Amino acid sequence: MTQNSIFEPDGRAIPYVDEMSDGDGPVLVLIPGRGLEGGALGSVAHILAGEGIRVLRIGSRAGEESELTLEQRVQDASDVMDHAGIGATWIGGHGVGGTVARALSAKRTDRALGVLLLGVEDVDVPLAPSVPILIVQGSEDAVMPPANGEKLRASAPERASVVTIPGGGHLFPVSDPVDTAFAIEDYL
Repeated sequence: MTQNSIFEPDGRAIPYVDEMSDGDGPVLVLIPGRGLEGGALGSVAHILAGEGIRVLRIGSRAGEESELTLEQRVQDASDVMDHAGIGATWIGGHGVGGTVARALSAKRTDRALGVLLLGVEDVDVPLAPSVPILIVQGSEDAVMPPANGEKLRASAPERASVVTIPGGGHLFPVSDPVDTAFAIEDYL
């Protein structure tokens, strides 16, 4: 069952979608990249929910995305997770959303069982210590090229894995949702 909602702590209108699964599988928090609303990862979330994985997609505040700092996006995601009753789980995102996931997992190590990155932004954001990292990337991503994912994997080779979507561009989660979802499901 899909539930579209807005959480408004302190007047902040944070959209989120909770894709409840029928099973008792893992929970995955997904944060879309800049310029993509929470629905951009909807196909991947729907497929994963059908496979028993609960997916909580957290968007950006309406009309404020370009003005938000990384710390504000991290706080928004953490607040929505609290509101939805989600404790320690897998935290991931696409592009800039992955950067938010990295920062959230590093700041709140009690929240992160693992980190999922759909495309990797080349930024100096730490990784949470000791958690597994799954990097899924498009082989033809010109915005966040596969070299970014390989560089990140090299920084934590004992716990980082890379799956490449052949022919996938930057929006591979949208254009190749089945391959993306199955790469995530196989790993989780």
